[in-house]
Amino acid sequence: MANERPLISISIPVLNESGNIEALYRRLDSLALKMKDRCDLEFVFSDNHSDDNTWGMLAELSKNDPRVKAIRFSRNYGFQRSILANYMHTKGDAVMQIDADLQDPPEMLEEFFERWQQGHEVVYGVRRKRPESWLLNTFRRLGYWAIDKVSEHPIPRDVGDFRLVDRKVINVLLKTKTANPYLRGMIAGIGFNQTGITYDRDARVAGESKFNISRLIRLGLTAVLNHSTVPLRTASFVGVMILAGSVLGALYYMLLRFTHPELPQGLASIHILVLFGIGLNSFLLGIIGEYLLRIYLVLRADPVAVIQKSLNFDPADLKL
Repeated sequence: MANERPLISISIPVLNESGNIEALYRRLDSLALKMKDRCDLEFVFSDNHSDDNTWGMLAELSKNDPRVKAIRFSRNYGFQRSILANYMHTKGDAVMQIDADLQDPPEMLEEFFERWQQGHEVVYGVRRKRPESWLLNTFRRLGYWAIDKVSEHPIPRDVGDFRLVDRKVINVLLKTKTANPYLRGMIAGIGFNQTGITYDRDARVAGESKFNISRLIRLGLTAVLNHSTVPLRTASFVGVMILAGSVLGALYYMLLRFTHPELPQGLASIHILVLFGIGLNSFLLGIIGEYLLRIYLVLRADPVAVIQKSLNFDPADLKL
């Protein structure tokens, strides 16, 4: 990098973002002009099978600008897999991940780039403020806190997928096999020199957010199950505690029968204990089943995504 300008890939997953594409491209083009003496840029889009004019707009942009590249999936594969598929098709010395809704300002690439040149392989944005309701912000903060606490390795809080990642981190990431990726946890677990830059997130100008409460919960469960063994160990701990409680209860019942033989038989209590035991076993087996499901999906080795169309890509460079 001392002798030539590095290439920075801007990775942008999109789903029904036709209202934001033009504004996003203008800002990316201005950014490329501003940084032309320091680096070259390419803009790599992954269209998660949008049903609006998103793909048509990308096709028009790609005709006039060879920096614009895009792949379109055969169906919606989800946000995280869309990002991972995008990483597979970038060529940059580093990759900057942004959303198409412009809530994360692409102009922060200048700060990310400086930190990267200083030797940080991962530079991520830390959300200081975000224009959402108090309830949703509180829910997110609690989620970040819980995921970080139970994870096997520290995961930065108030951090999304807005980041710049060095090529060697991308190469390690692409070797990891997982059917349900949680990229911010995977990148945090890889290591290297990582640093954060605080910023205020902007409001979405056009379109609707794709993440409601249910999707946030599913993403949080993926994070916990992918990066923590706490649920399995909790199942074992709860099982031991229930067993110990059962032994103590049995001893207490035997003592009570000897001291008070006139007490009636406890038919109702037996039914309650049996139903409680069945419910507890079902819950613990469900936890184990979630981990087994993830093992099965990895062994099945489905593709990250299936590409239906591409723009400005050599067919030999398509990896899906």
